[in-house]
Amino acid sequence: MNYCNKIKYNIFSTGKAAFPDMVDNLLRQLPPESNILRLAFFGTPATNEEYEMRHHILREKVEIKYGKKQPALSYVSQPPLNTPLIVEVHSYIPDSDDILIYKKLNGFPYVLLKNHYGRFLFSGGFQSDIINKPIERQSREVFNLVAELLELEKFPVNSIIRQWNYIQQITSYENNNQNYQSFNNARGDFYAVAEWPDGYPAATGIGTNLGGILVDLDAAVFNSPEAFATPIDNKLQVAAHAYSEKVLEVSRDKKATPKFERAKSITFGNRRLIYVSGTAAIRGEESLKGFGLERQLHITMENIAELTGQAKLVMLRVYLKNKTDFALSERLMNEYNLSIPISYMCADVCREELLVEIEGIAVD
Repeated sequence: MNYCNKIKYNIFSTGKAAFPDMVDNLLRQLPPESNILRLAFFGTPATNEEYEMRHHILREKVEIKYGKKQPALSYVSQPPLNTPLIVEVHSYIPDSDDILIYKKLNGFPYVLLKNHYGRFLFSGGFQSDIINKPIERQSREVFNLVAELLELEKFPVNSIIRQWNYIQQITSYENNNQNYQSFNNARGDFYAVAEWPDGYPAATGIGTNLGGILVDLDAAVFNSPEAFATPIDNKLQVAAHAYSEKVLEVSRDKKATPKFERAKSITFGNRRLIYVSGTAAIRGEESLKGFGLERQLHITMENIAELTGQAKLVMLRVYLKNKTDFALSERLMNEYNLSIPISYMCADVCREELLVEIEGIAVD
Protein backbone atom coordinates (compact mmCIF):
# COMPACT_ATOMS: atom_id res chain seq x y z
CA MET A 1 0.00 0.00 0.00
CA ASN A 2 1.24 3.49 -0.88
CA TYR A 3 2.42 5.80 1.94
CA CYS A 4 -0.33 8.28 1.02
CA ASN A 5 -2.99 5.66 1.74
CA LYS A 6 -1.52 4.77 5.12
CA ILE A 7 -1.06 8.17 6.74
CA LYS A 8 -4.24 9.71 8.17
CA TYR A 9 -5.19 13.07 9.65
CA ASN A 10 -8.03 13.87 12.02
CA ILE A 11 -9.25 16.41 14.59
CA PHE A 12 -11.11 15.64 17.81
CA SER A 13 -12.84 18.05 20.18
CA THR A 14 -14.39 17.92 23.65
CA GLY A 15 -16.95 19.78 25.72
CA LYS A 16 -16.01 22.09 28.57
CA ALA A 17 -14.78 20.38 31.76
CA ALA A 18 -11.79 20.39 34.08
CA PHE A 19 -8.59 20.23 32.01
CA PRO A 20 -7.62 16.64 33.03
CA ASP A 21 -11.13 15.44 32.18
CA MET A 22 -11.03 17.11 28.76
CA VAL A 23 -7.71 15.43 28.02
CA ASP A 24 -9.11 12.04 29.05
CA ASN A 25 -12.11 12.56 26.78
CA LEU A 26 -9.91 13.41 23.81
CA LEU A 27 -7.59 10.46 24.36
CA ARG A 28 -10.59 8.09 24.46
CA GLN A 29 -11.56 9.27 20.98
CA LEU A 30 -8.25 8.40 19.32
CA PRO A 31 -8.33 5.58 16.76
CA PRO A 32 -7.25 2.37 18.52
CA GLU A 33 -6.31 0.57 15.32
CA SER A 34 -3.73 3.16 14.26
CA ASN A 35 -0.21 3.96 15.31
CA ILE A 36 -0.16 7.61 16.38
CA LEU A 37 2.69 9.68 14.96
CA ARG A 38 1.78 13.13 16.28
CA LEU A 39 -0.62 14.67 18.78
CA ALA A 40 -1.00 18.45 18.73
CA PHE A 41 -3.29 19.83 21.44
CA PHE A 42 -4.67 23.37 21.20
CA GLY A 43 -6.04 25.13 24.28
CA THR A 44 -6.18 28.34 26.28
CA PRO A 45 -4.10 28.52 29.46
CA ALA A 46 -4.25 31.79 31.39
CA THR A 47 -0.53 32.15 32.21
CA ASN A 48 2.73 30.49 31.27
CA GLU A 49 2.76 28.88 34.70
CA GLU A 50 -0.64 27.32 33.97
CA TYR A 51 0.59 26.38 30.51
CA GLU A 52 3.47 24.41 32.02
CA MET A 53 1.17 22.74 34.56
CA ARG A 54 -1.28 21.67 31.84
CA HIS A 55 1.55 20.55 29.59
CA HIS A 56 2.80 18.33 32.41
CA ILE A 57 -0.68 16.81 32.77
CA LEU A 58 -0.76 16.12 29.03
CA ARG A 59 2.64 14.41 29.05
CA GLU A 60 1.66 12.22 32.01
CA LYS A 61 -1.65 11.13 30.47
CA VAL A 62 -0.13 10.42 27.05
CA GLU A 63 2.63 8.39 28.71
CA ILE A 64 0.07 6.35 30.65
CA LYS A 65 -1.97 5.68 27.51
CA TYR A 66 0.88 4.87 25.12
CA GLY A 67 3.72 3.69 27.36
CA LYS A 68 6.81 3.09 25.25
CA LYS A 69 4.97 4.05 22.06
CA GLN A 70 4.47 7.74 22.73
CA PRO A 71 3.90 9.96 19.68
CA ALA A 72 5.41 13.38 19.13
CA LEU A 73 3.48 15.67 21.46
CA SER A 74 2.88 19.42 21.53
CA TYR A 75 0.59 21.77 23.44
CA VAL A 76 -0.16 24.98 21.56
CA SER A 77 -1.54 28.00 23.43
CA GLN A 78 -4.15 29.07 20.89
CA PRO A 79 -7.86 29.35 21.72
CA PRO A 80 -9.92 26.93 19.62
CA LEU A 81 -12.99 28.84 18.49
CA ASN A 82 -15.66 26.13 18.68
CA THR A 83 -14.51 24.05 21.65
CA PRO A 84 -12.28 24.53 24.74
CA LEU A 85 -9.67 21.93 23.74
CA ILE A 86 -8.89 20.04 20.53
CA VAL A 87 -6.30 17.56 19.39
CA GLU A 88 -5.00 17.15 15.87
CA VAL A 89 -3.91 13.57 15.20
CA HIS A 90 -1.48 12.27 12.60
CA SER A 91 -1.69 8.47 12.50
CA TYR A 92 -0.38 5.63 10.38
CA ILE A 93 -1.61 2.18 9.44
CA PRO A 94 1.55 0.16 8.75
CA ASP A 95 1.89 -2.95 6.63
CA SER A 96 4.63 -5.57 6.46
CA ASP A 97 6.99 -3.14 4.72
CA ASP A 98 6.95 -0.63 7.59
CA ILE A 99 9.00 -0.45 10.76
CA LEU A 100 7.84 2.04 13.41
CA ILE A 101 10.20 2.97 16.25
CA TYR A 102 9.18 5.14 19.21
CA LYS A 103 11.96 6.95 21.05
CA LYS A 104 12.71 9.92 23.34
CA LEU A 105 15.48 12.51 23.52
CA ASN A 106 15.74 15.03 26.37
CA GLY A 107 12.18 14.10 27.33
CA PHE A 108 10.78 14.81 23.85
CA PRO A 109 9.08 11.75 22.28
CA TYR A 110 9.47 11.19 18.55
CA VAL A 111 8.71 8.52 15.97
CA LEU A 112 10.83 6.96 13.24
CA LEU A 113 9.25 5.21 10.26
CA LYS A 114 11.32 3.05 7.94
CA ASN A 115 10.17 1.42 4.70
CA HIS A 116 11.37 0.89 1.15
CA TYR A 117 10.77 4.58 0.34
CA GLY A 118 13.18 5.79 3.05
CA ARG A 119 13.31 6.98 6.65
CA PHE A 120 10.81 9.44 8.11
CA LEU A 121 10.97 11.43 11.35
CA PHE A 122 7.98 12.84 13.23
CA SER A 123 9.05 15.04 16.14
CA GLY A 124 8.08 18.13 18.03
CA GLY A 125 7.22 19.84 21.25
CA PHE A 126 10.66 21.47 21.18
CA GLN A 127 10.76 24.25 23.78
CA SER A 128 13.20 26.06 26.02
CA ASP A 129 12.56 27.93 29.28
CA ILE A 130 9.40 29.81 28.35
CA ILE A 131 9.16 31.78 31.59
CA ASN A 132 12.66 33.12 32.20
CA LYS A 133 14.26 33.49 28.76
CA PRO A 134 13.60 36.02 25.98
CA ILE A 135 12.26 34.92 22.59
CA GLU A 136 15.56 35.19 20.74
CA ARG A 137 17.38 32.97 23.23
CA GLN A 138 14.49 30.50 23.29
CA SER A 139 14.58 30.32 19.48
CA ARG A 140 18.28 29.48 19.38
CA GLU A 141 17.99 26.90 22.15
CA VAL A 142 15.05 25.25 20.42
CA PHE A 143 17.06 24.90 17.21
CA ASN A 144 19.92 23.43 19.23
CA LEU A 145 17.50 20.74 20.44
CA VAL A 146 16.36 20.11 16.87
CA ALA A 147 19.97 19.86 15.71
CA GLU A 148 20.79 17.34 18.43
CA LEU A 149 17.94 15.05 17.38
CA LEU A 150 18.69 15.34 13.66
CA GLU A 151 22.35 14.52 14.25
CA LEU A 152 21.51 11.57 16.52
CA GLU A 153 19.16 10.01 13.97
CA LYS A 154 21.29 10.97 10.94
CA PHE A 155 18.79 13.29 9.30
CA PRO A 156 20.52 16.24 7.59
CA VAL A 157 19.11 19.67 8.36
CA ASN A 158 17.90 19.91 4.77
CA SER A 159 15.82 16.75 5.23
CA ILE A 160 13.17 18.78 7.10
CA ILE A 161 10.05 18.67 4.95
CA ARG A 162 7.45 20.38 7.13
CA GLN A 163 7.90 22.66 10.14
CA TRP A 164 5.36 24.27 12.47
CA ASN A 165 6.66 27.34 14.32
CA TYR A 166 4.57 28.74 17.17
CA ILE A 167 5.73 32.12 18.46
CA GLN A 168 4.36 33.81 21.57
CA GLN A 169 3.04 37.32 20.77
CA ILE A 170 4.46 37.02 17.25
CA THR A 171 4.17 40.68 16.25
CA SER A 172 5.22 42.12 19.63
CA TYR A 173 8.66 43.51 20.45
CA GLU A 174 11.24 42.71 23.11
CA ASN A 175 13.84 45.48 23.48
CA ASN A 176 12.95 46.85 20.02
CA ASN A 177 13.30 43.40 18.45
CA GLN A 178 10.18 41.92 16.86
CA ASN A 179 9.53 38.38 18.11
CA TYR A 180 8.89 36.92 14.65
CA GLN A 181 12.01 38.54 13.25
CA SER A 182 14.08 37.26 16.19
CA PHE A 183 12.80 33.78 15.42
CA ASN A 184 13.51 34.16 11.69
CA ASN A 185 17.07 35.24 12.42
CA ALA A 186 17.63 32.14 14.57
CA ARG A 187 16.02 29.89 11.95
CA GLY A 188 18.12 31.46 9.21
CA ASP A 189 21.34 30.80 11.16
CA PHE A 190 20.29 27.20 11.82
CA TYR A 191 19.44 26.55 8.15
CA ALA A 192 22.67 28.19 6.97
CA VAL A 193 24.69 25.08 7.86
CA ALA A 194 23.13 23.24 4.88
CA GLU A 195 22.50 23.61 1.18
CA TRP A 196 18.84 23.32 0.17
CA PRO A 197 18.78 21.87 -3.38
CA ASP A 198 15.20 20.59 -2.92
CA GLY A 199 13.91 23.82 -1.38
CA TYR A 200 13.28 24.87 2.19
CA PRO A 201 10.58 23.14 4.27
CA ALA A 202 6.93 23.99 4.04
CA ALA A 203 6.23 25.91 7.23
CA THR A 204 3.84 27.92 9.34
CA GLY A 205 4.96 30.80 11.56
CA ILE A 206 1.99 31.70 13.69
CA GLY A 207 1.31 33.54 16.92
CA THR A 208 0.34 32.06 20.28
CA ASN A 209 -0.91 33.68 23.45
CA LEU A 210 1.67 31.88 25.61
CA GLY A 211 4.16 29.03 25.43
CA GLY A 212 7.22 30.90 24.19
CA ILE A 213 8.76 29.27 21.13
CA LEU A 214 7.46 25.84 20.12
CA VAL A 215 8.61 23.89 17.06
CA ASP A 216 7.27 20.69 15.49
CA LEU A 217 8.69 19.06 12.36
CA ASP A 218 8.60 16.18 9.89
CA ALA A 219 11.75 15.09 8.04
CA ALA A 220 12.53 12.53 5.35
CA VAL A 221 15.58 10.78 3.89
CA PHE A 222 14.71 8.85 0.72
CA ASN A 223 16.07 5.46 -0.37
CA SER A 224 14.11 4.99 -3.57
CA PRO A 225 14.13 6.98 -6.82
CA GLU A 226 10.33 6.73 -6.63
CA ALA A 227 10.33 8.96 -3.55
CA PHE A 228 11.49 12.59 -3.50
CA ALA A 229 10.58 16.06 -2.23
CA THR A 230 9.70 19.02 -4.45
CA PRO A 231 9.19 22.68 -3.50
CA ILE A 232 6.02 24.26 -4.86
CA ASP A 233 5.89 27.94 -5.77
CA ASN A 234 2.82 30.09 -6.19
CA LYS A 235 3.07 32.21 -9.34
CA LEU A 236 0.86 34.78 -7.60
CA GLN A 237 3.32 35.28 -4.74
CA VAL A 238 7.00 36.00 -4.20
CA ALA A 239 8.70 33.12 -2.37
CA ALA A 240 8.92 34.05 1.31
CA HIS A 241 12.67 33.37 1.40
CA ALA A 242 13.07 35.93 -1.41
CA TYR A 243 11.24 38.80 0.30
CA SER A 244 12.79 42.24 0.06
CA GLU A 245 13.78 44.13 3.20
CA LYS A 246 10.81 46.50 2.92
CA VAL A 247 8.37 43.82 4.17
CA LEU A 248 10.62 42.59 7.00
CA GLU A 249 10.89 43.88 10.54
CA VAL A 250 14.13 44.33 12.53
CA SER A 251 15.77 42.28 15.25
CA ARG A 252 19.31 43.22 16.33
CA ASP A 253 19.75 45.04 13.02
CA LYS A 254 19.17 41.79 11.11
CA LYS A 255 16.41 41.06 8.64
CA ALA A 256 16.64 37.37 7.78
CA THR A 257 13.87 36.32 5.41
CA PRO A 258 11.41 33.60 6.49
CA LYS A 259 13.01 30.40 5.22
CA PHE A 260 10.14 28.32 3.88
CA GLU A 261 8.43 27.30 0.65
CA ARG A 262 4.79 28.08 -0.12
CA ALA A 263 4.20 24.33 -0.20
CA LYS A 264 6.24 21.15 -0.48
CA SER A 265 5.27 17.78 -1.90
CA ILE A 266 6.59 14.30 -1.27
CA THR A 267 6.16 11.96 -4.22
CA PHE A 268 5.69 8.24 -3.61
CA GLY A 269 5.52 6.53 -6.98
CA ASN A 270 2.34 7.83 -8.63
CA ARG A 271 1.00 9.57 -5.49
CA ARG A 272 1.86 12.85 -3.79
CA LEU A 273 1.43 14.23 -0.29
CA ILE A 274 1.43 18.04 -0.27
CA TYR A 275 2.16 20.13 2.82
CA VAL A 276 0.61 23.58 2.36
CA SER A 277 2.41 26.25 4.37
CA GLY A 278 0.63 28.91 6.35
CA THR A 279 -1.07 30.91 3.58
CA ALA A 280 -2.65 34.36 3.68
CA ALA A 281 -3.96 37.15 1.44
CA ILE A 282 -0.58 38.10 0.03
CA ARG A 283 0.09 38.75 -3.65
CA GLY A 284 3.64 39.30 -4.75
CA GLU A 285 5.15 40.07 -1.36
CA GLU A 286 2.56 42.60 -0.22
CA SER A 287 -0.49 42.02 1.95
CA LEU A 288 -3.71 42.98 0.19
CA LYS A 289 -4.60 45.76 2.60
CA GLY A 290 -8.05 47.22 3.03
CA PHE A 291 -9.93 43.95 2.54
CA GLY A 292 -12.20 42.45 5.16
CA LEU A 293 -12.30 38.87 6.37
CA GLU A 294 -14.46 37.55 3.51
CA ARG A 295 -12.20 38.83 0.73
CA GLN A 296 -9.02 37.86 2.56
CA LEU A 297 -10.30 34.31 3.11
CA HIS A 298 -11.25 33.84 -0.53
CA ILE A 299 -7.87 35.17 -1.72
CA THR A 300 -6.15 32.81 0.73
CA MET A 301 -8.11 29.83 -0.63
CA GLU A 302 -7.23 30.93 -4.17
CA ASN A 303 -3.56 30.85 -3.16
CA ILE A 304 -3.99 27.36 -1.71
CA ALA A 305 -5.72 26.14 -4.89
CA GLU A 306 -2.77 27.46 -6.89
CA LEU A 307 -0.45 25.31 -4.75
CA THR A 308 -2.48 22.09 -4.68
CA GLY A 309 -3.81 21.95 -8.23
CA GLN A 310 -5.91 18.79 -8.67
CA ALA A 311 -4.84 17.32 -5.31
CA LYS A 312 -7.56 16.80 -2.72
CA LEU A 313 -7.32 18.65 0.57
CA VAL A 314 -7.53 16.25 3.53
CA MET A 315 -7.18 18.68 6.45
CA LEU A 316 -7.05 22.43 7.12
CA ARG A 317 -6.28 24.74 10.02
CA VAL A 318 -7.80 28.20 9.93
CA TYR A 319 -6.13 30.85 12.10
CA LEU A 320 -8.24 33.94 12.78
CA LYS A 321 -6.95 37.17 14.28
CA ASN A 322 -10.37 38.08 15.70
CA LYS A 323 -12.66 35.67 17.55
CA THR A 324 -15.66 37.55 16.23
CA ASP A 325 -14.81 36.38 12.68
CA PHE A 326 -15.38 32.70 13.52
CA ALA A 327 -19.03 32.38 12.48
CA LEU A 328 -18.42 34.12 9.16
CA SER A 329 -15.24 32.17 8.40
CA GLU A 330 -16.95 28.85 9.19
CA ARG A 331 -19.84 29.73 6.88
CA LEU A 332 -17.44 30.75 4.11
CA MET A 333 -15.40 27.56 4.48
CA ASN A 334 -18.57 25.44 4.42
CA GLU A 335 -19.35 26.92 1.00
CA TYR A 336 -16.30 25.06 -0.40
CA ASN A 337 -18.01 21.70 0.47
CA LEU A 338 -14.72 20.11 1.41
CA SER A 339 -16.06 17.50 3.90
CA ILE A 340 -12.70 17.31 5.70
CA PRO A 341 -11.49 18.02 9.25
CA ILE A 342 -11.07 21.79 9.75
CA SER A 343 -9.97 23.44 12.98
CA TYR A 344 -10.41 27.12 13.82
CA MET A 345 -7.98 28.87 16.17
CA CYS A 346 -7.65 32.46 17.34
CA ALA A 347 -4.07 33.53 16.65
CA ASP A 348 -2.08 36.57 15.62
CA VAL A 349 -0.79 36.32 12.06
CA CYS A 350 2.74 37.47 11.22
CA ARG A 351 1.53 40.79 9.75
CA GLU A 352 -0.81 43.08 11.66
CA GLU A 353 -3.08 43.73 8.67
CA LEU A 354 -3.80 40.04 7.99
CA LEU A 355 -7.02 38.69 9.48
CA VAL A 356 -6.73 35.03 8.47
CA GLU A 357 -4.09 32.43 7.68
CA ILE A 358 -4.79 28.87 6.51
CA GLU A 359 -2.54 25.82 6.30
CA GLY A 360 -3.31 22.30 5.18
CA ILE A 361 -2.43 18.93 3.75
CA ALA A 362 -3.48 17.54 0.37
CA VAL A 363 -3.08 14.23 -1.45
CA ASP A 364 -3.23 13.26 -5.11
